[in-house]
Amino acid sequence: MSEDGPVSTWTAPAADGPIDATVTLPGSKSITNRALIIASLASGPSTVTGALRSRDTDLMIHALETLGVQVAADRNDPTSLRVTPGTLHGGSVECGLAGTVMRFVPPLAALADGVVSFDGDEQARIRPLDTILDALRAVGADVDGSALPFTMRGTGSLRGGSVEIDASGSSQFVSGLMLSAAAFDEGIEIHHIGKPVPSMPHIDMTVEMLRRAGVRVDTPESSGDANTWRVHPGSVTPVDWSIEPDLSNATPFLAAAAVTEGVVRVPNWPESTTQPGDVFREILTQMGAVVELRAGVLTVEGPNTLRGIDFDLHDVGELTPTVAALATLAEGPSVLRGIAHLRGHETDRLAALTTEIVRLGGRAVETDDGIRIDPAPLHGGTWHSYADHRMATAGAIVGLRVPGVEVDDIGTTAKTLPGFENLWDTMLSASTPSGVGS
Repeated sequence: MSEDGPVSTWTAPAADGPIDATVTLPGSKSITNRALIIASLASGPSTVTGALRSRDTDLMIHALETLGVQVAADRNDPTSLRVTPGTLHGGSVECGLAGTVMRFVPPLAALADGVVSFDGDEQARIRPLDTILDALRAVGADVDGSALPFTMRGTGSLRGGSVEIDASGSSQFVSGLMLSAAAFDEGIEIHHIGKPVPSMPHIDMTVEMLRRAGVRVDTPESSGDANTWRVHPGSVTPVDWSIEPDLSNATPFLAAAAVTEGVVRVPNWPESTTQPGDVFREILTQMGAVVELRAGVLTVEGPNTLRGIDFDLHDVGELTPTVAALATLAEGPSVLRGIAHLRGHETDRLAALTTEIVRLGGRAVETDDGIRIDPAPLHGGTWHSYADHRMATAGAIVGLRVPGVEVDDIGTTAKTLPGFENLWDTMLSASTPSGVGS
């Protein structure tokens, strides 16, 4: 089953020639869901403008409303939200497959007065949650269970304090604890033990947003204490958040330019950002594309020859399916490293990518911490998405150059980008820069 109903098989359209389109993307899921959590603890109402409305963000909104937060959408613009904090109480939270819900909401729920139960999609029940749930127990929470489904019994407050965790599986464990910690009696001091934390830009995003809301945060850089973050207790200032476009969701469209020798433009690209998707500019450049950011518009022009790449994706693991799809169509070998933690994402992304590339005739093997992809002729066939939105969009990229690729469960893209198929089709049909979003 897909996230939104029966599995939908979609024949990925092949490009007849170079693409020339402008693609306007909705807001960032990562920023939207962080803004919603922070706003839920503020001393007054906040607004969130340009919010992503997708399955993941709607699950976050519903979770917050379940706990007593008011989230009102503008009747003329569902991406404009007014968030009014309330007295947190018990209820049932549905997580779906949203990592940000299952890892960001429990620390907030620990502040509720009442019993809060959590559950999600079948695939979500195997995702690791013991790290954050054990951490919450260590700072005073009453939690039954170590994975979905689990139950939390709140008393209206949480002691907080110092805790040791191994966050090498996901940066969301650190961010989840930090986002609500200003409301803990003692705040929180997180000591990471273990291998390096992946996706550090996401922690940087959390820190930046908390500081903007007036929360005092000490980081390893500011404190000189390696692998330690501290959020001090205190009030959270209401903020009028303006959400950046989702740069990771932009990457499949930019990849389309790279594999068709075409041109794709994405407007409203920030000059400075903590989003990991911004690293895709460097990746595309190394693979031979021409990349230019001017006046807030990112333009990618595809090369005559797409080169293979050797790249450490540890901090930007969410880009791996897109980069792997590019590597499958490149003329040289590629090695994608530093991403062993992807085995614990929506699916085991390394196994899934290897399986699907080989299924279409490609050559891919898993390594200890990544995947190696070598050039090989590809043929059509079914590309399985594994209920993983980024696997689905990777299949669409491959299908641009390989006729007959059928992506199963394309509806799973609604997790972060509703209407993906329509955006993709419109991009392909565009013959002038006025394409998508014009």
